[in-house]
Amino acid sequence: MSAASAAPLAGVPERASFADWMAVAAATLGSLMALLDVSIVNASLPVIQGEIGATQSEGTWVGTSYLVAEVVVIPLTAWLERMLGLRRLLLISASLFTVFSVLCGFATDLTTMIAGRVGQGLAGGTLIPAGLVIMAKRLPPSQQAVGLAAYASSTLIGPIVGPLLGGWITENYSWHYAFFINVPVCALLIVMMLISMPAERGDRSELANGDWFGIFGITMFLGSITLLLEEGHREQWFQSSLIWKLAVAGVIGFIMVAVGQLRARRPVLQLALLRNPAMAAVVMIATLVGGILFSTLFLIPQFLATIAGYNSMQAGDVLFISGFAAIGGAVLFPFLIKRVPVQIIVAAALLILAAASYLGAQLTSQSGGDHFRASMIIIGFGLTLTFIPLQQVALSSVPVAASTDASSLFVVGRNLGASIGLAALASFFDQRIDFHHWRLLEGIDLNGPELGDMARSGVDAGLRALDGMVMREALAMAFSDMFFALAILAILAAPLAFLLRKVDPARAGAAVH
Repeated sequence: MSAASAAPLAGVPERASFADWMAVAAATLGSLMALLDVSIVNASLPVIQGEIGATQSEGTWVGTSYLVAEVVVIPLTAWLERMLGLRRLLLISASLFTVFSVLCGFATDLTTMIAGRVGQGLAGGTLIPAGLVIMAKRLPPSQQAVGLAAYASSTLIGPIVGPLLGGWITENYSWHYAFFINVPVCALLIVMMLISMPAERGDRSELANGDWFGIFGITMFLGSITLLLEEGHREQWFQSSLIWKLAVAGVIGFIMVAVGQLRARRPVLQLALLRNPAMAAVVMIATLVGGILFSTLFLIPQFLATIAGYNSMQAGDVLFISGFAAIGGAVLFPFLIKRVPVQIIVAAALLILAAASYLGAQLTSQSGGDHFRASMIIIGFGLTLTFIPLQQVALSSVPVAASTDASSLFVVGRNLGASIGLAALASFFDQRIDFHHWRLLEGIDLNGPELGDMARSGVDAGLRALDGMVMREALAMAFSDMFFALAILAILAAPLAFLLRKVDPARAGAAVH
């Protein structure tokens, strides 16, 4: 066994205690809450915009501000943990998340709402990678598969349940409670942390000796790139001065990060971990699968709303099926990892995702929610059996001391994949709509009986009705193209699985006994 694989065993008991499992439960709950709030406002956004006096364009910042803040703080988590100690960091994060959630709930204007969402993102962003750190520090390798299964389920269920829960709360109560619901959850989270996590002394010298080139560089790079990808399509990409400014800021930030990697005694994020082929493969696959996950969560509700006429609650019900499948995959994983090499599990899971996306691509303008039920079940299994082993490989590939950096790289890769995937999807989708729209118009027989009937009802009205029918068909075909592209992406990612580090089946499988 290599030194790297043995490293995580140091200081970790053979069997986890009740306090250890409570810490794991707290980590899972914190991650679920942080990821839930990424999308909980999506269904209620039109109502929120009306009450805080925001236009549709301004209202997008309610979601974007949270995402940008979260992406920026995630790679800083390792540095913050060293400076404050893990317990103190998580208690501060949970407390601030509560405060900013209340601020959002009481917001009456856009500025207050965005300030609250930025605060939520900064506080919640540290809770996501910290969950993997707790797995590495509190669970022995023989029990990590179970902990990772629970944690991975939360990372998948959060984005799926968010719109459904937000829509239900808004419809039955008020959008304000979509934020106030965090108060009791955070209170429970704080109590669990106080009981289960020992106090740790932070290293205050990290503040004075920190990698400030890297800290400012990562903030500038990730913040600029995320904004560029979010706003690029809306701003017509490099036809906009804003996009150029963001691109320049991103390049400057990247250079600052590189300087920090070379000069700092301990870089804020150890990119040197990517020299490990297994860790590099984890981040690459996480980036690709992050794009597939969030593209799917975007495409299906959009199709059901524009083509099938579903409301947000009905669309959420369709997505929710994959959440149950994800739990099933998480339960299966500890048994599976004992018998099947991790490389085979991940490669097979990626091919399962490809099959699910291909099923989704068989769309017509008459398709509805029933069309996606089988594919959503398959996607739930595929995503779970991709993310859990990736997380386990990430933890087993580095020493415990580097587990925060490894988990941060994993989460940053997944989130950047989501941003890149959605940006590419937005541009490609519009191109495919135009392509199919004009190809269908070219194929219409101007002397056909259908066009004659429409013309008799009034030329303008008839042409508008015809164009509406053509556009509906073009939209359905464009959605189908998007799912087909996701299938190709999953197939191309599958060979990367064979770069992953082997997980000892005896140690991984002991969790099920």
